Amino acid sequence: MNIQNLLIELFVEELPPKALKKLGEAFGKELYRGLEGREFLTESSVLTTFASPRRLAAHITAVQSDSLPKPMEVKLMPKSVGLASDGSPTPALIKKLQTALGYHAEVDFASIIRERVSEVNDGKNIVLVHKDIATGVPLERRLEGILEEALAKLPIPKVMSYQLETDCELPGWSSVNFVRPAHGLVALHGSTVVPVKALGLTAGNSTQGHRFEAAVSPVVLADADSYAATLKKDGAVIASFAERKAEIARQLAAAAAQVGNGARPIEDEALLDEVTALVERPNVVTCSFETEFLDVPQECLILTMKANQKYFPLLDAAGKLTNKFLVVSNISPEDTSFVTGGNERVVRPRLADAKFFFDQDRKKTLASRVEGLSKVVYHNKLGTQGERVERVRAIAKAIAAQLGDAALVADADLAAQLAKTDLVTDMVGEFPELQGIMGGYYALNDGLGETVAHAIEDHYKPRFAGDTLPRNTAGVVVALADKLETLVGMFGIGNLPTGDRDPFALRRHALGVIRMLVEKDLPLQLNDLLAGAVPAFGNKITDASAPLADFIYDRLAGSLREQGYRAQEVDAVMALRPQRLALVEKQLAAVRAFAALPESPALAAANKRVGNILKKAEVEGPVDAHVNPDLLQEKAEQDLYAALQRFVPEANAQFDAGDYTASLQTLAVLRAPVDAFFDDVMVNAEQMDLRLNRQGLLKSLHEAMNRVADLSRLAV
Repeated sequence: MNIQNLLIELFVEELPPKALKKLGEAFGKELYRGLEGREFLTESSVLTTFASPRRLAAHITAVQSDSLPKPMEVKLMPKSVGLASDGSPTPALIKKLQTALGYHAEVDFASIIRERVSEVNDGKNIVLVHKDIATGVPLERRLEGILEEALAKLPIPKVMSYQLETDCELPGWSSVNFVRPAHGLVALHGSTVVPVKALGLTAGNSTQGHRFEAAVSPVVLADADSYAATLKKDGAVIASFAERKAEIARQLAAAAAQVGNGARPIEDEALLDEVTALVERPNVVTCSFETEFLDVPQECLILTMKANQKYFPLLDAAGKLTNKFLVVSNISPEDTSFVTGGNERVVRPRLADAKFFFDQDRKKTLASRVEGLSKVVYHNKLGTQGERVERVRAIAKAIAAQLGDAALVADADLAAQLAKTDLVTDMVGEFPELQGIMGGYYALNDGLGETVAHAIEDHYKPRFAGDTLPRNTAGVVVALADKLETLVGMFGIGNLPTGDRDPFALRRHALGVIRMLVEKDLPLQLNDLLAGAVPAFGNKITDASAPLADFIYDRLAGSLREQGYRAQEVDAVMALRPQRLALVEKQLAAVRAFAALPESPALAAANKRVGNILKKAEVEGPVDAHVNPDLLQEKAEQDLYAALQRFVPEANAQFDAGDYTASLQTLAVLRAPVDAFFDDVMVNAEQMDLRLNRQGLLKSLHEAMNRVADLSRLAV
């Protein structure tokens, strides 16, 4: 058996840049899985993937020329059916051996039975099992199927159909479906070509390099291991996506350093990945534009340079946009002036458009645009953006009234009224990503002050995980109102997210509400917030506050588990449906400290037992947490009552002061009297007044123990 490294490369026309990285990784992983599943790999096999604008490739070490022999067992039939009384094979068994295992009619089936068929007890019957050793299969017989499977499983965003000109039945008519037309295939096992076929191509040992700068054409590969080095030397191509990306980052940093004054390229991982997918051998050049364009908000200029031209704007040490930008070119001429000049000519009209939009938009106030929102449809069941604005205003005013004085109510109301008006501006019409941001600039231009301007700009925050929160209280109020309007409205019309679809980003909105309530430590009750938002919709929706609350608690529980809290701890706190979400982490800390106490397991188990007793008792009616001391007959129940009288007031005072940890630790001393109570006292006494009194005692215990969390959830 020959063990060599394997290289597979598919040479194609320019691949979609936003999908290239994922395509390259998937191509390699699927090839690796296919080889591994067919026993061609060893324990030392390692995968390396390559992806450039015009190629997908995978290098896999230690690939065997033949698959490993392996034991093979085939269950045939029950012994009673397969063997006659004298042990000879029945016609049914002979037919099974022929059809399932390919034995010819002329073989000696009696010897096959003796040598390869065993009797096995499967728990029900004695069955006949054929045991053999499957011989290894040559790589060249399996690789084509593995390659076809890998190509079929690629996450192709959109398939193209094109016609083959050679190696097909009908040249010019035979069609192939793939992400882009393929023009070359390489398959090398060591230095040996594996003659597989795919997409109408037959594998060889040569590929193509850079369109303009390759030293030779075609680029001939001596063996699998020389792929990357040969392609770089003879083809002027950096085949590795990761290596090319690192080289671009290095050149960007070097070019920025040459500009000086603390200049740095804007950080954008997605842009870096996309540019890496557009060039085969990067060459960074520095360009500039007229300083007059810097009067336009920098977000507009940065977005147009990134989105339309794939440029890297340069920021100064203070984070302000400069008039210089970096271009990642795919060619490396000695004189880069025509590259620089061409890109500067291309970007100028883009920046001029942004300046024109900005100048035109400022001729109208945001207030004058409010009426235009009534012509913009938001949702066919929920009306226009104008109607939505009125709902957000109503919700915002209600929240602001709970949080602050009249000034906050006025600021939040004005910001909510104007927050969506930039949707009908020219700038946001051209660049939807700037919604909110442009509203903030135009508010300042209208003289509305920073409080309202920042609230308008920030009302979409947090836009994503890890995003900042609104800067001022008015912004928090409007952001809360905006997200609650979306959540309450969508739940109210039954437009809920599914496992893989969430078109209105309801999960993100719920997490945004949670973050603002928690991180801003807002004294707001969740149920009051949800119920208070419903009237703003009139008769357009049904009240879905209960399922929406469950949805928000589910998001909160998931977030807490991601932060490292144990599922039992989270469940214990969430079971109480806490209304002040800002206090949840304090409750969790108290539960964690309580769980570490030696008394915790016994008290959690007792708490669970108490809950079960009360649940059964409440079938006949509510249990009153009232105790008549005169009816306490047993010493254990008297001791428990005395302990409650002594320690519960202290624990309640600590709870009311917000010291949840101390409250639970104070109650931990109840372990001994609780254990004694269950050892010595029969709760369901035959005498009704004794039974009700003991149930009342347990109800008092249950209420005292479960103010911070449902401690029964900690029981193992």
